[in-house]
Amino acid sequence: MNKFKSFLSVQLKQYLIYRLNLGYSMKPSLSHLNTFDRYLDQKQAEQVLLQPSFFVQMQADLKIEPRSVNNIVASVRVFFNYLVRTGVYRQNPLKDIPYLPENDIMPYIFSPKQVNHLLAAVSNRIRKRSKCKYLKDLSGYMAIVLLARCGLRIGEPLRLKLNHYRFEDKTIYIEKTKFKKDRLIPLPQSVARELENYLAVRRCLLADVDNKYLLANSTARGLNDNRVRSVFHQAVSDIGLKQPRQITGNLNISCPTPHSLRHSFAVNTLSRVRKRGGCPNNALPVLAVYMGHSNYMYTIKYLKVIDAQQRLSLVNFVNIHPHQP
Repeated sequence: MNKFKSFLSVQLKQYLIYRLNLGYSMKPSLSHLNTFDRYLDQKQAEQVLLQPSFFVQMQADLKIEPRSVNNIVASVRVFFNYLVRTGVYRQNPLKDIPYLPENDIMPYIFSPKQVNHLLAAVSNRIRKRSKCKYLKDLSGYMAIVLLARCGLRIGEPLRLKLNHYRFEDKTIYIEKTKFKKDRLIPLPQSVARELENYLAVRRCLLADVDNKYLLANSTARGLNDNRVRSVFHQAVSDIGLKQPRQITGNLNISCPTPHSLRHSFAVNTLSRVRKRGGCPNNALPVLAVYMGHSNYMYTIKYLKVIDAQQRLSLVNFVNIHPHQP
């Protein structure tokens, strides 16, 4: 359990245990509550100080994106609901604290051609002279393929076990997703071929090793998040698409990240439906299930996202005509 330092350290630990016992994931709450705990500790706050004005000041002091501040406030508000239920506080001081206005986000969208170039760049960096490095690099490549061609979240291919790939029907079983909904997705034929080629190499390299992970990082462990991010950003740099995030006015123009591949998968899929004369709206329920959204209303946002070429034109326009406060 995390080591909190503020005067609410005991209650924070108890709350996380309580949430864990209810089956919730600790990861998002832990990050937000860590930030809150550090803020309390820095301000040497005591119970008597935690009035609504304290949290309004916290919103101003946290030098991060408004969306991130709002996520922290939301987690802390739920924590104080727990403190009210357990009798530590009589009322929730965050009850009427408004959220900060958030910037509109323009996600980075790779065109289909750019996705191909990215995967080629990852493939070109696979080191074949060392057995260990070859396996690690090949696993990294396969992770990027699954993000790009199947729209997976970055953590999903990393949690896959060998038995999650079903050879007979070319599907992968994804469990422990963001919304606690397991799903079974069919792989495109090209992805299934690449995965089976990878597995053949994996069997040769790990013939005498018991490694349960589909994407192996070494003889005993699976691939990790940092490795995938490193592979991705190196490839982005190799193909000349590395760029900083921009904020102009209330518009947050995102830079390429591994999650951009998920956005791109959805946008490019709906674009193909449109180009074939179909109705993108009719494809939303199926796309939502494939991507693991708990409700297809989450998928509707991709209808509003422009394709890669239109996005580039808009970014160029914004750069030529910057926002004047």
